[in-house]
Amino acid sequence: MGAVAAFWLAVWIFAAALVAQPLILPGPGAVALALLRLVCDGGTWAILAGSGARILGGLALAAVCGGVLAGISSRSRAFARLVAPALSFVKATPVACVVVLLLIWLGSARVSIAAVFLMALPGVYFSLVEGLAQVNKPLEQMFRLHGVRGWRLFCAHTWREVLPFVLSCAQAVIGMSWKAGVAAELIGMAVGTVGECIYQAKLLIETADLLAWTVLVVAASWTCERVLVWLLRASGPVAWRAAVRSHGRGLHGRAGAADVAELALAVGDRAPWAPALDGLVLNVPAGGRACVMGASGAGKTTLLALAAGECAPCSMMFQDARLVEDASALDNVLVCADARVDASSAAALLRLLVPGIDVHACTAELSGGQRRRVEIARALLCPGGAVILDEPFTGLDVAARDATAEVVLDLLDGRTLLFATHDASDAQALDISDIITL
Repeated sequence: MGAVAAFWLAVWIFAAALVAQPLILPGPGAVALALLRLVCDGGTWAILAGSGARILGGLALAAVCGGVLAGISSRSRAFARLVAPALSFVKATPVACVVVLLLIWLGSARVSIAAVFLMALPGVYFSLVEGLAQVNKPLEQMFRLHGVRGWRLFCAHTWREVLPFVLSCAQAVIGMSWKAGVAAELIGMAVGTVGECIYQAKLLIETADLLAWTVLVVAASWTCERVLVWLLRASGPVAWRAAVRSHGRGLHGRAGAADVAELALAVGDRAPWAPALDGLVLNVPAGGRACVMGASGAGKTTLLALAAGECAPCSMMFQDARLVEDASALDNVLVCADARVDASSAAALLRLLVPGIDVHACTAELSGGQRRRVEIARALLCPGGAVILDEPFTGLDVAARDATAEVVLDLLDGRTLLFATHDASDAQALDISDIITL
């Protein structure tokens, strides 16, 4: 990097010497002196701070409005079709045209805020729409089923999923916002702004001052981008920790004996793609245990999903892995846990189910069998009157399965258990005699 800077500095010195006209191209020394004079002037910082505040204000307004519009668009296709063409038009409109129109409508005092807002809004909107479209829907379903909703769902899942798109947008939009804001000030001749200072330098042919102000604006834009991107990166872990610490918020805790759920479900024609479920009536008494058995593709997972929808929030372990990969095993359990469960008891359960596990290790570092048992621990500590397990012993050897089944039976606390498997020995390990064969 230093060699590249030295190369371009040498090119600048050579070009300035070749032109030999400081009014056209001043050398690095003249620009450095002008920059030093500006930096030592307190008024410079006041002007830069004022312009920066207006630019950041427009950027913040674009972030809020873009987030609201993207959120509505993700839920309404008709609204998205209405908004997207208008914002695409704004994105393609030259900055100068936008600024001139804003000057006519708003005057010079507010033109920079409005210009930044209009220039940043399309980038924010389209990035967030794309991010919301890429959200992991199965993982979101898992959170909702376990009672993680509202701001906790946003912190634990939505924001973490959208954050890479937000970071990419920020790295493009922040610099563009500074350019649009200063250009608006320059065209609008707003008093006491960076744009006015640049115009005055141009009017008086103070080329060194013009380049010095350019350096200041670039440095301010670069600093602003670095700080905001750092804050955005830090917001992901902070949001996750907030969701974990507030586990069980808004729920009444794990069901007691009087709150145990009864699973009664007439499937009817709810799953026409699973003929084996046609006319099936599921009835598991409160505190009872039932096992659904059948070949792969018979509809076991569909039946369990329908049953979970009837008694949500409930504890459910899905057939496919649904863990936050870059979070620890302990946090994956706690984020959905009952409010009365603390970190020490959750860690103790994990160590009981997975001997030798580092509960603070990322789940991505665990083996398939360890990950399954982390999900079992999460299901056992979640609130709800029923525990639904979809092939939980996949990837476990006989000894590990028997030890895990013993823990499941100990921690059911009288709750209803619905279990799916294709292996009769799994049902025997959980002491289940009520078998539903598909």
